[in-house]
Amino acid sequence: MPKLRSHYVCNQCGAEFSQHFGKCPACDSWNSLEEHIAAPPAAIAVRSGTSSRSSKGRSKGPAQAKSALTLRQIADHPQARLSSGYGELDRVLGGGIVPGSLVLIGGDPGIGKSTLLLQMANRLSQRYSTLYVCAEESGQQVKLRAQRLGVGQEAEEDLEKVHREDAPSPSTRAPSDLYLLPETELDTVLAELESLKPDVAVIDSIQALYYSALTSAPGSVSQVRECTSVLMRVAKQQNITLFIVGHVTKEGAIAGPKVLEHLVDTVLYFEGDRFASHRLLRSVKNRFGATHEIGVFEMVDQGLREVPNPSELFLGSREEFSPGSATIVACEGTRPIVVELQALVSPTSYSSPRRSTTGIEYNRLLQILAVLEKRVGIPLSKLDAYVASSGGLSVGEPAADLGVAISLVASFRDRVVDPRTVLIGEVGLGGQVRPVSQMELRLKEAAKLGFKKAIVPKGPSFSDMGMEIIPVARVVDAIAIALAGRSSNGSAEVHPELMEA
Repeated sequence: MPKLRSHYVCNQCGAEFSQHFGKCPACDSWNSLEEHIAAPPAAIAVRSGTSSRSSKGRSKGPAQAKSALTLRQIADHPQARLSSGYGELDRVLGGGIVPGSLVLIGGDPGIGKSTLLLQMANRLSQRYSTLYVCAEESGQQVKLRAQRLGVGQEAEEDLEKVHREDAPSPSTRAPSDLYLLPETELDTVLAELESLKPDVAVIDSIQALYYSALTSAPGSVSQVRECTSVLMRVAKQQNITLFIVGHVTKEGAIAGPKVLEHLVDTVLYFEGDRFASHRLLRSVKNRFGATHEIGVFEMVDQGLREVPNPSELFLGSREEFSPGSATIVACEGTRPIVVELQALVSPTSYSSPRRSTTGIEYNRLLQILAVLEKRVGIPLSKLDAYVASSGGLSVGEPAADLGVAISLVASFRDRVVDPRTVLIGEVGLGGQVRPVSQMELRLKEAAKLGFKKAIVPKGPSFSDMGMEIIPVARVVDAIAIALAGRSSNGSAEVHPELMEA
């Protein structure tokens, strides 16, 4: 009997070692090595359907090498993208689903990954053959969730409509049904893909599948890596579009080795607050489109509903603006989103003041506070400072710096910024207002929503925007223009200086 050998695999980076270490030598993560027992070669050959006789009879000659082709010699076969039925999802994917692609969707538990994919599979099943592999739930559990979401009702209504017709035309075809496969073994899933040959398949989730040729437990590094590699080859060879659900770790990354993200064509993250209604689908890798695109959905009683105009979701009431509120235009990929920022500056009761952010980078807030104190002269080092974005939208680009700075000063001086004014610009360490990208796209979005004034960095002039554009070069100039108006008590006055002597 052959002796079983064990090796250790890092669950963070996937590196393999022959002995155990407290810290992974490859990625320096502590207590991440897990022991895995390697199956004997003969057992692997039997499980994979090969025999020693077939391997002996196989030719040992060198494989015939393929000659390289120039780019012009490669035949051009344009493929039309498939529509998922959701415009927001098609936008994140780069214009639709590419046939034969492998898409990985990750997100926190309970955020709505399975809900989105089940609704998408239902809409795709009206036009294409669709298979939903539920490795974490039974068929009855998925059926209960489908009834709650209203999945399948459209197909039944269309089918009844076809049957009611007296003389249907030859081109009339009954809508396809959604195929469901509750299975965790990869071999069975591959056999069903080979037999059914669907156009689109959903795997929920990759951590629940296991490959019988491996002795490790489901969800381990080797299992996740091998299952994804096999599914990737099936998707390319049989031209099947695969959507794979992946769990995330407590740090928010896809569970398993990083090679999992390298194997797939597209990586999408489904994020949002579980206690809020909106959800964001963000693209971080896309071989067929732009990265950092977002799609906005809203969780309702009947599942997820797409939000075609997310600016209205993240824009507060412009009739009742309070001191410390400012409006910016953030760009997520090629989509401009108007977001309201709120700041609160108050005296501290502790020896060290508190700084808190929601949707804004913490280090960015500290940098803006230092610039306001050093370059503008506002004493904020002994005051508590809180900054939040409306709806909790994560805004990480520097174009929000000017809005954060003016909202902090407005809260400190108890001033109200004109709710019809948008603020766009990056704040430099010297107190300058620097230009940002996609300025014309941001201004068009603000003008479409009815804003009348925009404070922007000095640079190329923009005309025919339908709004007043005021270029500034320094933060102090932008603050003086933005705070010239009405105070919080409603009295009209012009603020001549930012600080009294």
